[in-house]
Amino acid sequence: QVQLVESGGGSVQAGGSLRLSCEASGSLSSRHAMGWYRQVPGREREWVTAISSSGITHYADSVKGRFTISRDNAKNTLQLQMNDLKPEDTAKYYCAADPFGRVSERYELVAYWGQGTRVTVSS
Repeated sequence: QVQLVESGGGSVQAGGSLRLSCEASGSLSSRHAMGWYRQVPGREREWVTAISSSGITHYADSVKGRFTISRDNAKNTLQLQMNDLKPEDTAKYYCAADPFGRVSERYELVAYWGQGTRVTVSS
């Protein structure tokens, strides 16, 4: 079993930055794919970004060029640097991990989730 705990959420003005962290424990392997999702009440969970076991990254078009995902396998941590934040980025952000690389738009396939951390961007 893998446990994921997010931190770093908060409130920021549009154009500002936040850095989210995800600490993993349990049986997380460096071979797990990891990523971030976000969700607004009443809307479907949205895939934001993913990073493979080899460090290859992917981003949703909505955040490309503004967000950067990284991982430190030695420390079992995942980071999300969010720059030039927009009001539409407001959501609860979830850390995710999957042993089969299933961190994609198909959120229902993801094996492990964190509890989420709230991000609010005001204009």
